[in-house]
Amino acid sequence: MSSIALNKEMNIEVKVRLIGKGNDEPVTGNEYAVRLYDKDIFNDDFLGESSLDNEGVAKFLFSQKDFSGIAGLDDKPDFYFVVFKDKEPIFKSKVMSNLDLSNIEEFVMAEGEVIDLGTFLIDN
Repeated sequence: MSSIALNKEMNIEVKVRLIGKGNDEPVTGNEYAVRLYDKDIFNDDFLGESSLDNEGVAKFLFSQKDFSGIAGLDDKPDFYFVVFKDKEPIFKSKVMSNLDLSNIEEFVMAEGEVIDLGTFLIDN
């Protein structure tokens, strides 16, 4: 059982790394923003927006209650993210359905749970 399921108030950090197709360099710059969502049947949960650091990493910080729904039944999120350049969408990831967070989470003292969704190649 995931420790996330045990402490719904603990911070969760989700991160993704973006690499440019063709040059294999981190995607960086103020013109980029990344938005993270949890796909739901009726309305997707917006979990946050992040800029990219010098390594092309976007980080999102929230708690499980932000995606688990009113009854708290959704403990396996369906994350996806959208990359914007100059406020226009340029990349949308596939929906990572029913993520078993216990397989990919890492506990970091004083920070909470860290979930790395991986590195993605995008046209930039």
